[in-house]
Amino acid sequence: MDTPIKILMTAEVLKKRVEELGRHLSQTYEGQVPVLVGLLKGAVPFYADLARAMTIALEMQFMQVSSYGAGMKSSGQLKIQQHLTESIEDRQIILVDDIMDTGLTLFEIKEYLIKRGAKDVKICTLLDKPSRRLFPIHPDFIGFEIPDYFVVGYGLDYQERFRNLPYLGIYTP
Repeated sequence: MDTPIKILMTAEVLKKRVEELGRHLSQTYEGQVPVLVGLLKGAVPFYADLARAMTIALEMQFMQVSSYGAGMKSSGQLKIQQHLTESIEDRQIILVDDIMDTGLTLFEIKEYLIKRGAKDVKICTLLDKPSRRLFPIHPDFIGFEIPDYFVVGYGLDYQERFRNLPYLGIYTP
């Protein structure tokens, strides 16, 4: 079955960059025990590889949020489907997501975490797409900046498909 996907980044390129980010985060948070908060479902492959690349003690939590629904563009409305299960009061948070696009999801989740008592919230995204930004927010740690492509693979999907691809590809339906 042919799929309309053109490879943007190979698995090897992703692996190398995630390992670099893990080392950088380990140096940044040395002597601390940050909470890695992953956003389900898209961040899972990146989150798991990033956590394994980090050499410091950390805690892991997840939230499930959605702003896309079944389309290729953000709906503009964020839904929290799964909240944190443990307290983050007075904790250093590394918010991990697959991509920052319009900024809606990460802007609202960062505000939510601060309201829940987080000491500090830094954002780490695999991909940053600044040309689509609608909110005053930027990732603190970025894997790659990309142009305005719709990408799938390594956790990113189109209608829940293609998340399992080991590479990132440009999807054209």
